[in-house]
Amino acid sequence: MALFTHEEFDHHEKVSFFHDQETGLKAIIAIHNSNLGPALGGCRMWDYATSEEALTDVLRLSRGMSYKSALAGLPLGGGKSVIIGDARKIKTADLMRAMGRAVDSLGGAYIIAEDVGSSVQDMVAINEETDHVVGLPAKGDDVGGDPSPLTAYGVYVGLKTAAFHKFGVDTLKGLKVSVQGVGNVGYHLCKLLHKDGAELFITDVHQDSIDRVVEECGATVVGLDEIYDLDVDIYAPCALGGTVNDETLPRLKAKVIAGAANNQLKRAKHGDALVEQDVLYAPDYVINAGGVINVYYEYNARQSGKALKQDEIYAHIDRIADTMQEIIALAEQKNISMAKAADELAEARFQNKTVSENGVAA
Repeated sequence: MALFTHEEFDHHEKVSFFHDQETGLKAIIAIHNSNLGPALGGCRMWDYATSEEALTDVLRLSRGMSYKSALAGLPLGGGKSVIIGDARKIKTADLMRAMGRAVDSLGGAYIIAEDVGSSVQDMVAINEETDHVVGLPAKGDDVGGDPSPLTAYGVYVGLKTAAFHKFGVDTLKGLKVSVQGVGNVGYHLCKLLHKDGAELFITDVHQDSIDRVVEECGATVVGLDEIYDLDVDIYAPCALGGTVNDETLPRLKAKVIAGAANNQLKRAKHGDALVEQDVLYAPDYVINAGGVINVYYEYNARQSGKALKQDEIYAHIDRIADTMQEIIALAEQKNISMAKAADELAEARFQNKTVSENGVAA
């Protein structure tokens, strides 16, 4: 399994592999860039077909966190971890504690949080072995706990900004939105979209997740593959990445793509293809930053001993709209894709070791 020649390596600072024989833990922690601060990113537990597939995923995800934190104006680097295995079958508290020991061995270079396949309770188990963890249960007015509602709120802010630019509307009432994946983040996004009057079309691999959104939001259910062929205004991918690719692009009819999934573009070329199809793409790592903003405030509060309120976090997430406008302006000025414009802005920040004037640190 070649690392330095891997197509997703992209100058990662550290890639660590961990195995615990007693619990069966097989994990990879990747740190992409730490110019702005310690690497923070979630722990994804997934039943990868091969270890090579897991490596590709963690490299892409950790790189995305460098870009996400930079554009969110956070003094954080980019990192991510993956655990190989089906979370519904093999995950135990002991396994998560073993993951905590793996994280602790890096001495604070990586701060772990929840992601697909991991939960707040998993972070509690990890916290028994390391302090380098966020997403712990909130106490009283403290921030913390499940970041999914905040992630969804950021996606909603970015989606509305894209819709305003593309359709000239300041409300989603009457717009058709297809949401691919209605787990934790997708569920909360659907609630926000429904409240704003959007007509929802959803799909998911888990029936219980579908039933919840149908009951609460009156969504129309479609097949897993059918989601790409719908005549909708906005496509919101909120499951795994790579759904905008050579096969799906000719089928997509939406004029805006804005969702919570990481790495929605299968390849960089697909950002250019969206421009050719007159589709406005809201870069995923820009609009799904609400979760990392939330857990940064939690981590900062624990480190400083200061209490931070939810209104401060929401105010920071609201600035995603300003970042989106900046990216749109740059893309139009340079006649480049939204993906390339977002990358340019992010790279300028983490390579020059500066964060946004609107961010937490200057």
